[in-house]
Amino acid sequence: MIYDCAIIGGGPAGLNAALVLGRARRNVAIIDNNKPRNAVTHASHGFITRDGVTPAEFRRIAYEEVLRYPSVKHLQTEAVDLRKNESGLFEVLGSSGLLVQARKVILATGVKEVFPEIDGFYSLYGKSLFNCPYCDGWEMQDQPLIVVSESPTIFHTAQILTNWTKDLVVCTHGRPSLSDEQKTRLESRGIVVTEQPVTAFIGHNGKLEQVRFADGTELSRTGGFIVPKFVPAVPFGERLGCERLDNGGIKTSAGGRTSVPGLYAAGDASYIMPSQVVYSAADGSSAAMAVNLDLTEEDFG
Repeated sequence: MIYDCAIIGGGPAGLNAALVLGRARRNVAIIDNNKPRNAVTHASHGFITRDGVTPAEFRRIAYEEVLRYPSVKHLQTEAVDLRKNESGLFEVLGSSGLLVQARKVILATGVKEVFPEIDGFYSLYGKSLFNCPYCDGWEMQDQPLIVVSESPTIFHTAQILTNWTKDLVVCTHGRPSLSDEQKTRLESRGIVVTEQPVTAFIGHNGKLEQVRFADGTELSRTGGFIVPKFVPAVPFGERLGCERLDNGGIKTSAGGRTSVPGLYAAGDASYIMPSQVVYSAADGSSAAMAVNLDLTEEDFG
């Protein structure tokens, strides 16, 4: 069978794209290994009617809705290769050996987070350590927090976090990421700034208690935000020759169209940053409408 569209990735962008295409009566294959990036997240926020939903429940509801449309299929396998054959069809190879052919492909593969190597981090991540203030700031309000980042964006992150707490420590993890003027502005607000690398997060049952620095000192904190580096989850766009953004994302025009005809990118795969669920879903909808329009124009001749 040749599908109208194969969607690689079953997050909010991919699933919303499948919903729109299913309602347009397009034959769609969702290729998804059921291993979402936000699996450790206790709840997703900022999406009206779904505020506080767990990622697992969100996916359950989404698949239940999407698979009501008979032209949409869920192929639970990991996409390991994507190529374009001589006839112009895309071929997606799954880890199970499954080969899917499609006229169009939407890359909704998201991003991978690369965190600093700090002892104790992963046992606390998603419980008292997070990466997005908009997603989890409300739950951490008025607590003594730390923000750790090696990026110059740490100043911006610290500014935002003051909406939720005034008891804040900013740590550049051994990097000179802040200018003297920025340090002065933060300290004038009572925010402690340190360039000491963090060597360990100490806590129990998912709750942060102490932060240990390279000089051996420890600081009491009950939570924090760690800013990771984001990289593409898969290199499919690069392999096919897609134009890239400076941050590594796939460059797209209206409707998520990439520089490779017939290939679209939606959600985090295109802008390489952790968006909220509502943004990714909207991006998937836009890409799906572009796919349907392009298929329709091709079929009209």
